[in-house]
Amino acid sequence: MESNLIVDFAIIGTGTAGMAAYREVSKFTQNIALLEAGEYGTTCARVGCMPSKLLIAPANACHKMTKISSFGLEVNPARVNGKAVMQRVRDERDRFVGFVKEAVAGFNPKHLIQQRAKFKNDHELILADGRIVQAERIIIATGSQPYIPEELKAAGSRLMTNDDVFYWQDLPKSIAVFGAGVIGLELGQALHRLNVNIELFGRNHVIGMITDPDINQYALKTFQNEFTFHGQADVLAITENSNNVAIRFIDDKNIEQTREFEYILAATGRVANVYDLGLENTSLELNSRGVPIYDSLSMQCGKSHIFIAGDASGDLPLLHEAADEGKLAGENAGRFPEVFKHKRHTALGVAFTDPQLAIIGQSYRQLSESAIEFKVGKVSFEDQGRSRVMLVNKGRLHVYGECGTGRLLGAEIFGPSAEHLAHLLAWSIQSNLTVIDVLHMPFYHPVIEEGLRTALRDLLHNLQMGPLPPARCIDCGVGA
Repeated sequence: MESNLIVDFAIIGTGTAGMAAYREVSKFTQNIALLEAGEYGTTCARVGCMPSKLLIAPANACHKMTKISSFGLEVNPARVNGKAVMQRVRDERDRFVGFVKEAVAGFNPKHLIQQRAKFKNDHELILADGRIVQAERIIIATGSQPYIPEELKAAGSRLMTNDDVFYWQDLPKSIAVFGAGVIGLELGQALHRLNVNIELFGRNHVIGMITDPDINQYALKTFQNEFTFHGQADVLAITENSNNVAIRFIDDKNIEQTREFEYILAATGRVANVYDLGLENTSLELNSRGVPIYDSLSMQCGKSHIFIAGDASGDLPLLHEAADEGKLAGENAGRFPEVFKHKRHTALGVAFTDPQLAIIGQSYRQLSESAIEFKVGKVSFEDQGRSRVMLVNKGRLHVYGECGTGRLLGAEIFGPSAEHLAHLLAWSIQSNLTVIDVLHMPFYHPVIEEGLRTALRDLLHNLQMGPLPPARCIDCGVGA
């Protein structure tokens, strides 16, 4: 067995957060241990944002073919080749993972240790091969894994997670999707549009990241009009059979039903990979989920020399957040014991459903539970000019502004081009712009962004800072 190691920094995990942290601590020292329990490659590239978009792209292309007659065009209906679809998903996924592996290969090979690590105490980590790594400072960047409720485990070998989907050789004929969060909605809708018989099982009639009740209700009805979506299903029994899995449940109308599917897909969220880290052997204070309590402005765990970043923090499992947190954790670990706090970027989340979902800045729920007095500005995309031209005129946009100051606080969206509208709003909020400031920005015609202008005008009026919005006039660009 090789001798034990004494290093300045130990980073546990080489995902997005771990790689960002490594680049930062490398500015302070070259005495580093970069520890990885599994394969190199990020959640995003391997089983997350990139492969899911590779599945969504052909799904949306296929769906557009079903609507093309509304433009007065005639084409042969699209035929889905499941094997070809999944081949491209895997090929492109492997390409993205390859880029990550190339980046890791560019790190100092002396720093790379492909071993599972566990805390022995605050400064020592035990590796799977028995070696001890003694580190002055430690960064936890262990990522996350799918959460599987106990009731779904009865599906046995017919239970899938989103991590499994992107290794499929072909599309299944049928699948029950549990979870109406971002993962469940994206994958469920995509599989439906690729001619897979899907039924989605949610809870409490709640949609994804949305907290605004009006937008939630509108989005729920929209999805239910496209595919079978049980907003609140009480599962009575799940039974694994030789060639399917049976689900007995009480549906939204309080009627008992039984459905059979090839598989069940657990899209019920993700949990931080901290369960087997030996955190109980440290002096760190843990929350109810077993995650170290930390300062989100510094990523420092308590007042210790241990920092945490990325999905392991159990906060916002998003790539851009993981990158920001990894950089911040690495920077402060390098400076420790001098630790600086940094203002975080404006919160920004997008779900690539169709229509898309987005939440920016402070949510409706956060504002409702705060002491901030705010008003709401609204727009419907159903009669928005450019959206109707392109036959994407479904959705709602709500913007929130502070009474008195007119400061833009946040927004929630279910609508076309939400990913782009969300960026405009996030940049505006981070720049501390008021509603009037944003309305003074240029708006071209005809574009979907004119819908945002309508919502802002409505908000300005509701804040008692501007007149009633003018009547809509598509030709002159006033209103929607």
